[in-house]
Amino acid sequence: MVKKRLIPKLLLKRRRLGTVERMVLVTTRGYEQVIEVGDPVSQAKIYEAQFADELIFLNIDSSPIEPQAPLLDVLRRAASETFMPIAAGGGVRTTDDFELLLANGADKVCVNSAAIADPSLIERAAAIFGAQCVVVSIDYRHDAQGSRVFVDGGRTATPLDPIEWAVRAAALGAGEILLTDIARDGSGEGLDLPTIRAVADRVSVPVIASGGCGLARHFVEGFLDGHAEAVAAGTFFCFRDQNPMQTRAHVRNAGVPIRVKT
Repeated sequence: MVKKRLIPKLLLKRRRLGTVERMVLVTTRGYEQVIEVGDPVSQAKIYEAQFADELIFLNIDSSPIEPQAPLLDVLRRAASETFMPIAAGGGVRTTDDFELLLANGADKVCVNSAAIADPSLIERAAAIFGAQCVVVSIDYRHDAQGSRVFVDGGRTATPLDPIEWAVRAAALGAGEILLTDIARDGSGEGLDLPTIRAVADRVSVPVIASGGCGLARHFVEGFLDGHAEAVAAGTFFCFRDQNPMQTRAHVRNAGVPIRVKT
């Protein structure tokens, strides 16, 4: 039986300290309010000690992936100091970007806006690196126009429906879908279970549910009611009393098949 996964999501933003530019760990609410938390690698080491299954690093500045990018430094440090699978994204535009991230410590690459602008990027990346390396991240909102996918860090609406786009992305070769309800981001009000379930029931690849976890039971709901293979959270693990180890116990006690330890 495939074990469910708990995944801390570490959002990164560029900060200049004197003459040095580096990435700092932040949390967000609704993709707008940004709160600085600290050093991402130090936090990643804490999550590993607390039995997280994987990590997701996302550069919310979406700055270009280039050889001297601060994101690559974070990945190299995290890969050398932890032993968990790492997915990384933010600013990914080409298969060369995939190659740079994978060569610097990432095991998977998250792609969002560029995949919508050019869906063939999913096919090409899967053909070159394997579908298991391609995570299509889908940010969406429910509004008066219905459910729509947003790009550019949640600022620009597209005509795409998140469920239909997830189905197409999986057909093109995505190995996983990372699904985030922008309105619930950082809210602690719970996951968007109907959309998560609709996607999970229509694709043959794992769905990572994200956006809204504020209680341990929200993770349980994501697995049991949302049919997600994994649940990712940022604000919850940074600011709630419960760490991944404690959350894992709640999930296991609810009868969800999950690793006892990693």
